[in-house]
Amino acid sequence: MVYVPLIGRLSVHEYVALVVGFTFLGFETLLRSITLLLPTPIFRWFYDRSRFLFHRFSRPGSPLLRSQKALSKSKEPDISSSIRTAKDFGELCALWGYTHEEHVVLTKDGYLLGLHRLPTRKGQRKTSPGTSTGKPVVYLHHGLLMNSEVWVCLTEAERCLPFVLAEQGFDVWLGNNRGNKYSKKSLHHDPNSNKFWDYSLDDFAWHDIPDSIHYILDITKAASLSYVGFSQGTAQAFAALSIHPQLNEKVNVFIALAPAMSPAGLAAPIVDGLMKASPTLMFLFFGRKSILSSAATWQSLLYPPIFAVVIDSALRFLFNWHSANIAQAQKIAAYAHLYSFASVKSVVHWFQIMRESAFQMYDDDVSMLSHGSGRAYRPARFPTRNIVTPIVLLYGDSDSLVDIDAMRGELPEHTVAVRLRGYEHLDVLWGKDVHEDVIPEVVNALKLHCESPDKLQGGFKVFGRTEGRPPLTLQS
Repeated sequence: MVYVPLIGRLSVHEYVALVVGFTFLGFETLLRSITLLLPTPIFRWFYDRSRFLFHRFSRPGSPLLRSQKALSKSKEPDISSSIRTAKDFGELCALWGYTHEEHVVLTKDGYLLGLHRLPTRKGQRKTSPGTSTGKPVVYLHHGLLMNSEVWVCLTEAERCLPFVLAEQGFDVWLGNNRGNKYSKKSLHHDPNSNKFWDYSLDDFAWHDIPDSIHYILDITKAASLSYVGFSQGTAQAFAALSIHPQLNEKVNVFIALAPAMSPAGLAAPIVDGLMKASPTLMFLFFGRKSILSSAATWQSLLYPPIFAVVIDSALRFLFNWHSANIAQAQKIAAYAHLYSFASVKSVVHWFQIMRESAFQMYDDDVSMLSHGSGRAYRPARFPTRNIVTPIVLLYGDSDSLVDIDAMRGELPEHTVAVRLRGYEHLDVLWGKDVHEDVIPEVVNALKLHCESPDKLQGGFKVFGRTEGRPPLTLQS
């Protein structure tokens, strides 16, 4: 039989998904084009109308309306609103009394990456910015479609990992991927060009992570640092440590929060099936630059509780996450900082990984992807079993993106896994109990492995949640 592209390979429901996808893309493009021309008063009108509709049509006694009324009667809306409207990382830190530093890293391929630093405790200020503090160094890296703000947009300081680490006596650094809000600059390519956005996980692993680490160690004069990643931030470290053997000497412990390596796929069967069948369809839907660049527009048009419902619905549809462990005030505060720019190509890379069930490098051969089976080769896999750095996995047992058994099978024997009962993906960042379930585990692991733990304050005591290894407990 003569092979005809697409026809005969996609089922009826996949064709439906394709049509719906193109319809959504057209609507989204039209909306973005229109809103670029709208003055601020029009945005304000849409915002006010969405607020009116929310209160007019919400059912009396509905959980969302009850939580919104409860927020309006408490002190929490003040901090929630302040966090939601904070313009950048610096404003978020200033809300809690922390002074930050800004740094810029030049990668070997010419991208300028923004780094943020918290070198001192609350209320203190470093007299000589950009120099060594002599403290143990810890580096935090965000996930897909995010930036460094996701670490500091919590409604309580005790649940904010960077602030807790600063109070413990760490020199805290936070990274940003190329293309996002703080790293939208290159020496060679304009951000409006396709070439600027022509990057995937490979480029994060070859350049962004190692170049950021080398810069931090050069400034701090430390021999090594501790790495804490979230979601794709863990995948980038898995990849970087696996292909840079010398980097393992620079990272004394790698703590992976909601680790991502080769997730099974999406909870929405139509979207999952379509994208696995042809990952490069993402290029047809979203082009070859930034993905979902209109997210900020939707946020400015919608009343925050409605925007939170939209995000919750999308997460439930795509990943079967119900976000029950994240308080409504936290959602309203954090969802405003959830999205940042990322390349379509990096998302295509993830669908390639899901399709092949392998943590592999980007596959540039589109013709092979189109034909599926009968391939003459496979892209090289990241050799993650070669990682020497101690690894600690903190995963939610309700996280649809984590198959812990499959992941541990691809990691070295010294890997430690800590189960977080009832946690989903974003809960590990913003859950109401992270100060009891997550942060103590992170601090204990850091104190077991970091340089100069004697310079830190007394630690946490956490017992009995570590699987397959002795508990990660440091008695203080």
